Amino acid sequence: MVATEIEREMTEDEKIDAWLPITSSRTAKWWYSTFHNVTAMVGAGVLSLPYAMSNMGWGAGSVVMVMSWVITLYTLWQMVEMHEMIPGKRLDRYHELGQEAFGEKLGLYIVLPQQIVVEVSTCIIYMVTGGKSLQKFHNTVCPDCNNIKLTYFIMMFGSVQFVLSFLPNFNSISGISLAAAVMSLVYSTIAWTASLAKGAPENVSYGLRGKNASENTFNFFNALGDMAFAFAGHNVVLEIQATIPSTPEVPSKKPMWKGVIVAYFVVFICYFPVAFFGYYVFGDKVDDNILMTLEKPAWLIASANMFVFIHVVGGYQIYAMPVFDMMETFLVKQMKFKPSDVLRFTSRMLFVGITMFIGMTFPFFGGLLGFFGGFALAPTTYFLPCIIWLILKKPKRFSFSWWLNWVFIVIGVLLMILAPIGGMRNIILSAKTYKFYQ
Repeated sequence: MVATEIEREMTEDEKIDAWLPITSSRTAKWWYSTFHNVTAMVGAGVLSLPYAMSNMGWGAGSVVMVMSWVITLYTLWQMVEMHEMIPGKRLDRYHELGQEAFGEKLGLYIVLPQQIVVEVSTCIIYMVTGGKSLQKFHNTVCPDCNNIKLTYFIMMFGSVQFVLSFLPNFNSISGISLAAAVMSLVYSTIAWTASLAKGAPENVSYGLRGKNASENTFNFFNALGDMAFAFAGHNVVLEIQATIPSTPEVPSKKPMWKGVIVAYFVVFICYFPVAFFGYYVFGDKVDDNILMTLEKPAWLIASANMFVFIHVVGGYQIYAMPVFDMMETFLVKQMKFKPSDVLRFTSRMLFVGITMFIGMTFPFFGGLLGFFGGFALAPTTYFLPCIIWLILKKPKRFSFSWWLNWVFIVIGVLLMILAPIGGMRNIILSAKTYKFYQ
């Protein structure tokens, strides 16, 4: 009798796991890892890199770029390795990894709020980016048309997400993610090649943008957040790896890491040319979105903005899927709702609606990147994996691995403290001149 009840309970849990977005399908190939990671990383952030460089200068900007690429590749490797570090168990979600390191309750309290802030804030920023890209496309192809408010373009982007958000899991959005990854490579290439084709004007200045030391300091802090946002894809990496099948002979970390290496190569060829060539051409006059700075040739700039729109359509889904998983897990396992299409439709539509409203209310691209890049993405990307690695892997004290992790932890903590200061200042300054119905 007892055995039968336990067996029935396990079967019910398995049914729920088969319904939830993260654990419902484990048939992904290694190249799924590539384009999911590219879609997660190469997004709104790459377009702000020349602007970040203009707030740092050549020296500091180049150093932060290189360090961010190295540190985040290292911490991403750590997460891939830790996914199946416990024999017979897969840590399918970031907060599950945190619970393994810090304990059932403390791990949830430490990781889950950070992960939620990262994913929700990224979805909000992608709402703004998608809306602005559509607006730029419209104004470029039809300069004599009546001006349409940014609010409406954000609503158009949100309408697309209302439809796509009903797709059940990561594998169901693989085609969208692939298209988004290709678009990211294309528009990044357009951004730096169009900049080079334009050429640097004679009066280009590479001085810092601020009028005084105080402004330059806050701008530098904001630029740190821009960099952190650009290099953050770790918040969905375990969820992506959860979709890959695993056997004792071929554990999931092998195909996952293969995909990550290809993805980081794509990240390199997207980020560094955009950052360096964009800054070289426009200097301290570059906008917080380089595609807004470029004006000609009109057809190329219009195309690039449409590519950005397609990319952030997929990027929004990549970051929203773990949130959908959290909401549906809570509703089904904690609130005891029955898994159904109606429950999925209602909860997801509510999430899309909230992110759309916030994006319409606070469409401050540069400030949002700086604030959330430092406040939320820096911990989960730059140093939380290092802390968990020290707890679970226990490298020998004062060994190279031990020192390396502690150095990255210190860098990440400084980033988390400083970047939100600059981002919040930028948001406050932008809010003073913004009108909701502009």
